[in-house]
Amino acid sequence: MVQLRVLAFLSFVTSLFVGSAYGQQSYAWTDPDTGIPFQTYRDPGFQISTVFPASTTSTELILQWEVPNAILWAGMTLGAGMNSNLLVLAWPYNGGILSSPRYTTNYDVPTPYAGPTFTTISAGTYINSTHWKWTMRCQNCTSWLSGSMDQTNQVFGWAVSTTNAVLTPSSTSTSLVEHDDDGLWDHNTGACHDSNYNTYLTGSGTGVTHSTTSTTTTTSSAVVTTTVAAYDYIVIGAGPAGIVVADRLTENGKNVLLLEKGGPTTLSTGGTRTPPWNPTTNLTLYDIPGMFEAEFDVTPAPWCTDVSPFAGCGVGGGNAINGELYWMPTDAEFDTSNGWQAGWQTPNTQISAVLARLPSTNLPSVDGVRYYDESYNITSQFLAKQGYQALDANSARNQKDFIYSHPDYYIKNGQRTGVMDTYYQTFKARSNAKVLLNTAAISLVRSGGTITGVRTNNIGINGNGIINLTSKGRVIVSSGVFGTARLLFQSGIGPSDMISIVANDATAKNYLPPSSQYINLPVGQYVTDNPSVNLVFIHPSVNDYNDWTTAWQGAVQSDVTLYETKKSGIYASSSPRLNSWRIYGGTDGITRYTQSTIHIGACCFTPLYAYNTTQQFTASIYLSTGLTSKGRIGIDAAFKGQVLTNPWLTDSHDTAVLAQAATDFLGQYTSVPNLTLISPYLNMTTMTQHVTNTVAGSNHWTGSTRMGNSSATSVVDVNTKVWNMNNLFIVDAGIFPGQPTGNPTGAILVAAEIAVSKILALSGGA
Repeated sequence: MVQLRVLAFLSFVTSLFVGSAYGQQSYAWTDPDTGIPFQTYRDPGFQISTVFPASTTSTELILQWEVPNAILWAGMTLGAGMNSNLLVLAWPYNGGILSSPRYTTNYDVPTPYAGPTFTTISAGTYINSTHWKWTMRCQNCTSWLSGSMDQTNQVFGWAVSTTNAVLTPSSTSTSLVEHDDDGLWDHNTGACHDSNYNTYLTGSGTGVTHSTTSTTTTTSSAVVTTTVAAYDYIVIGAGPAGIVVADRLTENGKNVLLLEKGGPTTLSTGGTRTPPWNPTTNLTLYDIPGMFEAEFDVTPAPWCTDVSPFAGCGVGGGNAINGELYWMPTDAEFDTSNGWQAGWQTPNTQISAVLARLPSTNLPSVDGVRYYDESYNITSQFLAKQGYQALDANSARNQKDFIYSHPDYYIKNGQRTGVMDTYYQTFKARSNAKVLLNTAAISLVRSGGTITGVRTNNIGINGNGIINLTSKGRVIVSSGVFGTARLLFQSGIGPSDMISIVANDATAKNYLPPSSQYINLPVGQYVTDNPSVNLVFIHPSVNDYNDWTTAWQGAVQSDVTLYETKKSGIYASSSPRLNSWRIYGGTDGITRYTQSTIHIGACCFTPLYAYNTTQQFTASIYLSTGLTSKGRIGIDAAFKGQVLTNPWLTDSHDTAVLAQAATDFLGQYTSVPNLTLISPYLNMTTMTQHVTNTVAGSNHWTGSTRMGNSSATSVVDVNTKVWNMNNLFIVDAGIFPGQPTGNPTGAILVAAEIAVSKILALSGGA
């Protein structure tokens, strides 16, 4: 299940310009070149100034930059951070200034954005021997797809590069490499509304004359158009399910576009985010298994920022950032009693296909040594006294009662593999496969029940951002539980309150179909996630390895050397050391599965007395297949995915079983000498109280677009086709009507294999 610091992850808010305080404040300043009075800010040599019309609801402003020549390109965000805010990008070229409005929903290359118009004011624009200065009118710049500017006080951000120019300097649609400096500041937008605004549009004022290089007046209309052909299938989302589906479709001769809003991750996908200590192998944050724990300490974090739980945005999706635990599903997981429709049961063929492409291992270190395994040795002792058997979980996938196992991982040769190094590689090698990274789908273009194309955030595609389907084409959405739900809302599919949020947005409303074509389906409802509770122990034999927080910097040289030279040691896996399962019968007649995951380290509780924290380890107890508690997800006004109703223990039967499972887990722990339970303090609370007061989720979301036999209670049918749609399908964890028995990666891959075979078997498609 989810690792320790994921349990501590309740809300993580960051920005492109991480690590920068924004106590800095703008101040009044008059430009000597134009005589225009601005509010301005400078840090360190990049000066940014603004003035607005008198109205505080204006749609435009004048923006002025003064930039040292050492800066090759400069950027500004008109909101508090890069993601989901309008961005302004500019750079000097051929004696002038080129510029482009940009937008992104993730920490990836922002793409051209339609709507804003930049018109350079020549009187305040020049290039000289020390710096370049750009003054421009920014129209339609105070609101954008999922947000707007506060015209009384707004946090702005800046970013610059002094090492890498934009990749195609002559093109306003150019891509670029990540900035190397950045910052945020509080800008007093309320103090720069000026009734003389219109007179400033010509740059009028009593400024001084400079010796300059002549400049060229440019506007944002010069976006370079890229022609993208129509496709038989457009798969939206390069997560584990989307990559499997895309690979199998191309294997069957279909012409497929795989669309991913994020960028490369692992080295094999083109990723380059290597740790400071790892220059010899070029392995990235995503390749090195132990760096999962370091994800919580690197900036920017490698997660989506447009959903409240942490999720993967990039090739592999969650497969690239999770803790790599990997089990094949039990037959019970796909049984009709767990909500699946007939035809999905006993997926032996698909399980064999997945394992053939992506084998598992429970011994990830190449040297064959199990590192920091003391917690396994201790826990196995008291579980064995309760009648538990030691088995390999994947060798006995249907035996999930009274068993324990070393964790199974999708790790090979000491590296994370996943779909990134397997299915994705065979997919992109085919001539009928196309990948577009750093490109987000913002709506489905549809006429009634038929999808004709996908609208993206890149207006350079076909001149309007739309990628078309062939006449018999199909769209398969695999954007994850939160991402798929949001795309449906933005396309007029889902509950009325969610579609209303989209309809009230000044930009997004233009991409909705007519209200008569809205489709009311329970998107975002019936979601589940494993409720979990922690039990914390200490034992003198345990080393909790409290160096995860410094792993990215390579603070422990011996660990770095062992991994670099032998792909072995603590970095060859994440923190789990043991997993166990047990089945319970509830008083409501429903069979429920429980799982434990033993980790070195601890989190998520407040100790009442001092103890040796270097000796701690944690048992996380989870409720899985058979749970009946459900919640709801949706979006806020900025279209960020949010949990609207928590799904944990909304049914008292679930609470009773989880409390019993935690109690039973402790049944024989006192038989191990010197083993002490630190949390909960059972002389001060009951286990039921502990469960009720500390229950948390596992970030294993399912059910937002669940499968069923009725559009009243489900979103897709037995073939994963969206109800009342002709050519729209969903294949990701959202279609799961019930929870898997273990961490969901294996079940998701198997479900994708089943789904793509059903989609290919349907008549009427390309």
